[in-house]
Amino acid sequence: MSPSDRDEKARRANGRFQREVPIDPVYGKTSGLKAGQQRRLQALYRRRVAPAELISRELVRETASLSRELKRQVALLLTRKGEVSHVVVGDHSHVWIPELSGYREGSGRLCGLRCVHTHLEREPLSEEDLSDLVLLALDAMVCVEVDERGIAGAITYAHILPQPEKGQGWITEKVTDIGQLRVDFPAMIQSLEAELVRAQGGHALDRREKALLVGVTTGPRWKAENHLDELEELARSDGLDVVAKVVQRLREADARFLIRKGKLGELVLQCLQTGAGLIIFDQELTPAQVDHLTKYTDLKIIDRSQLILDIFARRAVTREGKIQVELAQLKYLLPRLASKNTAMSRLTGGIGGRGPGETKLEINRRRVRDRIAALNRELGAIKLQRAGRRRLRNARRLPVISIVGYTNAGKSTLLNALTHSTVGARNRLFETLDPSSRRLRFPEEREAIITDTVGFIRDLPQSLMEAFAATLEELQDADLLLHVMDITHPQLEEQAATVERILEDLKLQEIPILKLLNKADLLEAREAEDLAEKMGGYAVSALHPPTLVRLVEMIGGLIWPDSPNLNS
Repeated sequence: MSPSDRDEKARRANGRFQREVPIDPVYGKTSGLKAGQQRRLQALYRRRVAPAELISRELVRETASLSRELKRQVALLLTRKGEVSHVVVGDHSHVWIPELSGYREGSGRLCGLRCVHTHLEREPLSEEDLSDLVLLALDAMVCVEVDERGIAGAITYAHILPQPEKGQGWITEKVTDIGQLRVDFPAMIQSLEAELVRAQGGHALDRREKALLVGVTTGPRWKAENHLDELEELARSDGLDVVAKVVQRLREADARFLIRKGKLGELVLQCLQTGAGLIIFDQELTPAQVDHLTKYTDLKIIDRSQLILDIFARRAVTREGKIQVELAQLKYLLPRLASKNTAMSRLTGGIGGRGPGETKLEINRRRVRDRIAALNRELGAIKLQRAGRRRLRNARRLPVISIVGYTNAGKSTLLNALTHSTVGARNRLFETLDPSSRRLRFPEEREAIITDTVGFIRDLPQSLMEAFAATLEELQDADLLLHVMDITHPQLEEQAATVERILEDLKLQEIPILKLLNKADLLEAREAEDLAEKMGGYAVSALHPPTLVRLVEMIGGLIWPDSPNLNS
């Protein structure tokens, strides 16, 4: 091989090597930039800032010069080690920070990045800058004013406050030039993180997940606040620590975020200051809204339906209950898989039958649909077993009484009192999930089957109604429904209307209903009687057996109307 051939081979090899070297990306509006400008921007990645400094003089000078030359804002994201993690180019008046989801270097709740960017009109920090500071949980937001000659001038910086002062969640400082900027950055961050932990009330020691509740309404504010009170009960029933409740009244809900972006920034700041990592919306969110909210806030976002499903998953004990809950969860999940990319391997075992062009999302959807079909087959078998038990009861001619009502109205406690049984009963929503049947004895050796069903609640997720159809079918064979209400609840009439609406949807309005206003012992006797008369029912107390003697007589009179002893 001649020397010229060897030189040519070396040049080609060198060219391939250079092309394989990874190039640090420049984010944002890079169209129209010259090659030399691109290289100068990429060279910013090789700059370092001393750990004790907020920003270095050299980096400020180079960034200001580049920004004026490009006539665009330039932003740098710096780690706590002083390294440049992102270089971003905007337009003349804005810069858009790229996706930082999951980026957390800091040991606390801040993301471990600070943003330093230029302003070409010598304007201070904008609302958009402060919004990014909060939503991205940045260590600090810094803006450098650049004059017409490309020389850096005044510098303004801001950081989040652990506790709001005069309704503001951040503090800003301004110096005339880089020479006046004297900030011990590590000390500032360490103090800020420590204050955030203290403001969160010992979050590091509290193992319960903290949640912030949000209600959005276009109607009366008081109604949304009442609904949030119920959402708080649901959250506490699921073992969550509710740190705050927020209601926003709008003329029209936002299609992307449901709420206004300004209010969303306030929610994120409140989560930072209280240690909440979860936001629960009282309204059902669309899959797109969940996706937008999650990306915008970098927090876990769920709605009321998902919270109820999670409670049901915790409380399911029997095989039937677990099947019904899993079926409801999968039906809720299926339309939301468009924004998910997690493996669904726990839903089905084994691998096979995948086409070579099948995407992960398609695989996940197919697995969910296959699992739903399998669960429906299991529920079909359970439905046949229930039908067999019903035929046996009918052969024995045993009347069936079903207890229905709003969740936590005292249905299980009433069943225990009437039948001397020990069905689990606690003062929290959806304590009883699996139906329980017992024998209720009457005078003259008569018996009936009395069944406690799952509690109802307003806006019960449709997936749950469909999954529990096999259980709710038991109500179709009831000879009498006992509608139990909590006489002490502030929304007594609204809860009663909710139950009646669900019974009507289930086509059960033809079955005789006996309305019972439970917990009457917590009110004055006259007040309880007046409320019972107003609601067209009878005041009882499941914890005071003497009040149930008359109830047993009324039940017997309705089941066996021709029995003279029971009607006496």
